[in-house]
Amino acid sequence: MEFVDYYKILGVDKNASPEDIKKAYRKLARKLHPDVNPNDKDAHKKFQQVNEANEVLSDPEKRKKYDQYGKDWQHADQFEQSRQSQRQYQYSGDQSFGGGTGEGDFSSFFESLFGGGGHERRSRQTKFRGQDYQAGLQLSLLDAYKTQQQTLTVNGKNIRITIPAGVENGQVIKLNGYGAPGVNGGPHGDLYITFSIADDKNFKRLANDLYTTAAIDLYTAVLGGEKIIDTMDGKVKLTVSPGTQNGTRIRLKGKGFPIYKKEKEFGDLYVTFHVTIPTHLTEEQKQLFTELSKK
Repeated sequence: MEFVDYYKILGVDKNASPEDIKKAYRKLARKLHPDVNPNDKDAHKKFQQVNEANEVLSDPEKRKKYDQYGKDWQHADQFEQSRQSQRQYQYSGDQSFGGGTGEGDFSSFFESLFGGGGHERRSRQTKFRGQDYQAGLQLSLLDAYKTQQQTLTVNGKNIRITIPAGVENGQVIKLNGYGAPGVNGGPHGDLYITFSIADDKNFKRLANDLYTTAAIDLYTAVLGGEKIIDTMDGKVKLTVSPGTQNGTRIRLKGKGFPIYKKEKEFGDLYVTFHVTIPTHLTEEQKQLFTELSKK
């Protein structure tokens, strides 16, 4: 397996903090997301690499293994177990693993795992974890607003999953044990699902907040009144204050997007009023506006 430099993929230093890694991932995920680059295969490949790099480097335990074992980090536990066994055999006089301290023949160990060296007999008995699978799932904004169940087909196998409300665009979740089968009875790998949330024509989502516009006529803006608007969970009636200016923004607390895995917690909905100017005025209406302009 060719070595992949996850730090280089995210454009961060090896000493980068978890926050630095998180910021770098979000920036690249937004730039390379398939929704932004629908026909760019190279961008799609890079997007998958960015997700893979983030999955490893954002997990302290996985990052530690990656820093120590490089491309073979997924087999780190097996290596440690085999090294402990080697020490025990050496202590008891069994030399089937060869001489030395056992601290270091790291490369020889991995050669034996994949078909080389004199440890073939031992490696056939070693259990290895299966490879991970990657999958993508597209949702509408309304789908992501509600907890729901969906069925995925991965390698011919139907997997029914529950998607919590509030999942984000580009978010990756892991399903333990739904990857490839292990070797010699080893555990299955995991399944990583990347979510793609389509844009909505009525609402723009930023984190847990939603933004929308509402058109009001000039008379309502000047005199005040009421405006009924759509939210993600139904209609609400807004009070428009007299003298409302074009571009005025109001906040509806708790009417935004559900917060992921936090039941009954929501962001806010921001509504921007767009004042429509009347056209095709009658002569009488024009006269009234003319009189008002003189006062």
